[in-house]
Amino acid sequence: MVKPVVMDAKLYRVPPEVRGMTSLDKQAFTQSVSVPALCVSTRVLNKVIKSLRKSTIQRPGIARVVNAGSEDERLILLDPRRVTSTDSFSAAEVEALRSFDVPMELRFHQLTLTYENLKSEEVLEAILPPGQDVSSGFSRVGHIIHMNLRDHQLPYKTVIGQVMMDKNPGVTCVVNKTNVIDTTYRNFKMEVLAGEEDMLAKVKENGVTYEFDFSRVYWNPRLSTEHQRVVQLVKRGDTVFDVFAGVGPFAIPAARAGAEVYANDLNPESFRWLQHNSRVNKVSGGVRCFNLDGREFVRGPLCQQLPALLLSNANVHVVMNLPALALDFLDAFKGLLPQQDPEYNKLPTVHCYGFSKDQNPEEDVVRRASQNLGFPLDGRCSVHFVRNVAPNKDMMCVSFTLPKEVLFSLDQDESEPAPKKQKCDEVTA
Repeated sequence: MVKPVVMDAKLYRVPPEVRGMTSLDKQAFTQSVSVPALCVSTRVLNKVIKSLRKSTIQRPGIARVVNAGSEDERLILLDPRRVTSTDSFSAAEVEALRSFDVPMELRFHQLTLTYENLKSEEVLEAILPPGQDVSSGFSRVGHIIHMNLRDHQLPYKTVIGQVMMDKNPGVTCVVNKTNVIDTTYRNFKMEVLAGEEDMLAKVKENGVTYEFDFSRVYWNPRLSTEHQRVVQLVKRGDTVFDVFAGVGPFAIPAARAGAEVYANDLNPESFRWLQHNSRVNKVSGGVRCFNLDGREFVRGPLCQQLPALLLSNANVHVVMNLPALALDFLDAFKGLLPQQDPEYNKLPTVHCYGFSKDQNPEEDVVRRASQNLGFPLDGRCSVHFVRNVAPNKDMMCVSFTLPKEVLFSLDQDESEPAPKKQKCDEVTA
């Protein structure tokens, strides 16, 4: 009798009728495969499983242990990608098998794989034309999966949406972005691919709860590390001005850390959810919310509060996370205050984000920041790489102490008396 051949490359082979499927037929994925197995006494079964944990089969809905035909023996199913013969076992595994008197003889077990036993990437790789796997190109926002399908993937959008919802527990809605992010309100139109059209999301990031309408505000789960990095720079008693606050991923953790926060967003929906999330996280007393254009916020509330903060020797952070445009807003700081008081000590630290397609993104964002400030930042700033957002497109953060040459008006005639108050825009929360 010829032993069945174990599949050494992939456990699952694509049935020809699955390729190009645009309407999901789960039955078409059913397939019988042969996997290696070891026959083990029930007396040492748990110890052997523990010793072979790296070599046993790991498959959704598939048991690692099956009956072997007798009451005192079981078959341990092995991963055919790791085990093709007894020579595949590591030295430690071989030693363990010998110590438990397990025969070094592979058996083969016929296993029926169904759609439920396959991972999302396996299903999509089977359906889509070669080279079009999309399972890694998605973000999860609460119960919502957000995809960004390319044009050549759109014919399969319905089946992609269904697969992603099936294979990710807790997901009840899959959407696809249908246009670029609106630079005014930072949201985008989307199409529901699968599930119910429920865009009210609830997420937890770095221990903070956020709620919002995903279809009407900006939220990117890939920025959680960056949010945490900047917030860790903030100490109790500091003051934070968040110019483009969104629903609060910088502002609310900063307030929880003991900072006094002034948070602003032009999008009325973001402003509403910013207020809501401040209440949900019990920091509404430490977050003053504004619904203004970024320049209006800088030349209004920030300008109004800054002189007193500079006199108090407080640490002031200005966060500007609107990478498509934030660098252009730096000119709002030019001549913000009429003169430098001798008692001013610490000047604000600015954290400004920008996209760059330049071959040297660090130099690019420093150059553009310097141009908008009208003052060179070379050697006076630090640049942090945040993430790669697309081929040849990086998100960067340039941080610097706001130069006194920028912040204070220097073109005033010294013979004229200095005004007693700075001319800030009158804006209230």
